[in-house]
Amino acid sequence: MRLFNDLISRRYGMQLKTILNHVEKHSSFVYGEARLKSGVLIVPVRPRSNGRPECSGCGRRCGTHDTARRPRLFQFVPLWGIPVLFEYAMRRANCPRCGVKVERVPWAEGKSPFTTSFAYFLAGWAKRLSWKETAEAFQTSWESVFRAVQMVVAWGLAHRDLRGIRAIGVDEVMWHRGHKYLTVVYEIANDRRRLLWIGKERTEETIRSFFDWFGKRRSNRLKFICSDMWQPYLKLIAEKASRAVHVLDRFHIVANLNKAIDLVRAKEVKRLKADGYEPILKRKRWILVKRPENLTKKQASSLRELLQFNLRSVKAYLLKEEFQRLWTYVSPTWAGKFLDQWCRSVMRTRIEPMKKFARSIRNHRELILNWFRARGEVSTGVVEGMNNKLKLTLRKAYGFRTFEATEVALYHALGHLPEPPTPHRFC
Repeated sequence: MRLFNDLISRRYGMQLKTILNHVEKHSSFVYGEARLKSGVLIVPVRPRSNGRPECSGCGRRCGTHDTARRPRLFQFVPLWGIPVLFEYAMRRANCPRCGVKVERVPWAEGKSPFTTSFAYFLAGWAKRLSWKETAEAFQTSWESVFRAVQMVVAWGLAHRDLRGIRAIGVDEVMWHRGHKYLTVVYEIANDRRRLLWIGKERTEETIRSFFDWFGKRRSNRLKFICSDMWQPYLKLIAEKASRAVHVLDRFHIVANLNKAIDLVRAKEVKRLKADGYEPILKRKRWILVKRPENLTKKQASSLRELLQFNLRSVKAYLLKEEFQRLWTYVSPTWAGKFLDQWCRSVMRTRIEPMKKFARSIRNHRELILNWFRARGEVSTGVVEGMNNKLKLTLRKAYGFRTFEATEVALYHALGHLPEPPTPHRFC
């Protein structure tokens, strides 16, 4: 084994130093002869003879106070599947401004046990694989992958461009069982779609925190805001961004209508069962809420049979299908006339869940019509599309235990953050 190590040092030492100087060159430091120890390549690093340490406090070049007896190891990007460690004896700088400080080295930050190149390498692969798979593939720990992604996300958040934001979407996403929600804000312009902000819980204080972070000047420049009909959202958006056109998301409107239909069906199932009738509505939930063009042949056949009965659920279904005509209008004026007529038709029925939905539509009439005013400017479906990507990120990791890890992962996957400059890209 010793003979093999000597062969590696003699035969490949110069080639390895050439590669390292190409991908990770630092003017004040030089690489020594690498050695293979227990399946790990250890590369000594030493300062140049005329090099002075850099103070970690103020960044000034100072004289050397002393040098550590035991060198530190910094994990580098693996080469040929072999782990690589930089070995360096840290110096202490005698800084006239900060006093005696441990020097700052250009290949690592603070007390990090791995190089910044390795951190960026892990973060790049963490976008393709789960954090656990990334750790296993490159022989490191889940915590190391988390710290690497955290480092890249922190740099990206500090350097991202927040100018020119004209349209945002606000929504809530459940991230843990027990009705634990995240409030998420996306930029939904046609040419730029990204995650802007994440808040813990779904409260009025949470959305207020977003507008405090976003700033009054940026809020006044917003042209469009998309959200659902949750009252704290409506209140805070009207208060903090009154100049923007507030658009109610079509997805949430249709989802509320489907909930009303399912409630009608559930009540009617119980009534029919109590009266001794056949359970013709049992297991018909998806038939009633799905669009006709999305039904399978079997579901379409069941729907045709169901429409022959004089049931409240059938009446609610027909009202729902009539409501879909709303989205075919181009003019907000004609869309408003159709909406008023549809609400009058619903209020003449005795179907209470549908009447409750119609009252909600009347209360938010102008916000719904803003959907037509914003058509072509923003796409409200982007919010749901981003939510699906967000849920996929959480599912890929089988859930994150802490809000901090969740926040870092979501910014990394959906934030479209700028990446730190590197002398060489490994992935």
